[in-house]
Amino acid sequence: MFAKRIIPCLDVKDGRVVKGVQFEQLRDAGSILEQAKFYNSELADELVFLDISASLESRRTTLEEVRKVSEQVFIPLTVGGGIRTEADAREAFLHGADKVSLNTAAVKTPELITALAERYGSQAVVVAIDIKRVDGRYEVFTHSGRMPTGLDALDWARNVTELGAGEILLTSMDKDGTQSGYDLESLRLISTSVSVPVIASGGAGNLQHLYEAFSEGKADAALAASMFHYRQYSITEAKQYLAHKGISVRL
Repeated sequence: MFAKRIIPCLDVKDGRVVKGVQFEQLRDAGSILEQAKFYNSELADELVFLDISASLESRRTTLEEVRKVSEQVFIPLTVGGGIRTEADAREAFLHGADKVSLNTAAVKTPELITALAERYGSQAVVVAIDIKRVDGRYEVFTHSGRMPTGLDALDWARNVTELGAGEILLTSMDKDGTQSGYDLESLRLISTSVSVPVIASGGAGNLQHLYEAFSEGKADAALAASMFHYRQYSITEAKQYLAHKGISVRL
């Protein structure tokens, strides 16, 4: 059995880590570098760096900050936000990314998924899917959750897998920042319908929520921000709790 992963996420805007609620009401969550160093020392399984305003502002990811983080962490680093072309992805890898995350660009130019998978391997290509429940179904949104696409989340998840994505980062916009638990229904729907690992995102507020993401949502990894950024829990605590509940984790 593969060990389940715990992944803290650095949502970055204007040179700082921020955290919002349902992609709005952003508040400061500390220094990018200090948070990254902390999670490296905490033995997080991976780290995600998302430049959350890059696509909205039609610019590239803040690569200098990525480089600084990559020099301080020795765990896999996923970088996303503003990666629109093969050249953008190449720059992210050159600045220390182990994986790149595509969201808006994946919807606008799906062939980019295939091109990157063929060049760098599927394991290096993550497709982030931001979803919201609309009229009884889960719809995909882009541009930091501001642009509805009309795409059905399950159909899109299956599509990106066929195009070569090696992993899906599934974020519930309804749950994001609420600390009320993951959207287990959508998580289970996607996780059990695709052949690649799915990372749960949006809503983690306590250790039980992490357990539910694995036990009920069938996720392969759980991403969290608020509960770790503000030191409500440590990653060590989270892993010990999960191990006690019978979830395989790296301790």
